[in-house]
Amino acid sequence: MELAGATWPEIEATGRSHVLALPFGSLEQHGPHLPLDTDTRIAVELARRLAAARPGVAVGPALAYGASGEHAGFPGTLEVGHEVVAELVVELVRSARSSFGGVVVISAHGGNEEGLALAEERCRAEGDALLVWSAVTRGGDAHAGRTETSLMLAIDEGSVRTELAERGCTKPLEVIMPRLRAEGVRPVSSNGVLGNPEGASAAEGRTLLDEMSAALCAAVARWRAPRGSGG
Repeated sequence: MELAGATWPEIEATGRSHVLALPFGSLEQHGPHLPLDTDTRIAVELARRLAAARPGVAVGPALAYGASGEHAGFPGTLEVGHEVVAELVVELVRSARSSFGGVVVISAHGGNEEGLALAEERCRAEGDALLVWSAVTRGGDAHAGRTETSLMLAIDEGSVRTELAERGCTKPLEVIMPRLRAEGVRPVSSNGVLGNPEGASAAEGRTLLDEMSAALCAAVARWRAPRGSGG
């Protein structure tokens, strides 16, 4: 079920048996070859796969602006602060109480983590059912490299400017993280890429999506398991 296209009687008829899946991305630079909404598209794809694999999931409209301050040095990036992320999610979860049995936030942007952690804490204190799930890949590069390029080739190949793809800063993230936090991405990587898109493919992207989708479905199954069932 796509929430935006449903009617209120259709939602009422579910009797709060559905959970609401909210894709959460960003609008930020992804190098010279990927669209600004890359993270949002990935989150939407995962939410739709969750709904296809598991009954009782309504997919809400994507939250397309995230905490992307480290990318603010690049034109086109629009970002909000961590506190705004937290307040937005808390307010949405509150308003979903009367319609849904819980909310799953599917985040495909690492910068949202701080705000989402705050939201989890506040929602838990208010007794709301909220699962925050972040899209991660084993061994993936940090930003606009092979991982995200492969994912986007699988989701929407026409959106990838493959002829413009180029290597960026390939140092390990833990090495460059202090500079990223202090100075932002642009002084570390002039083209905005943290990784190397060389070798990216739609086939690899589909494999990564399958792996992440399976992990997401498993996380939701554990979260929704009845108390006392081992979940």
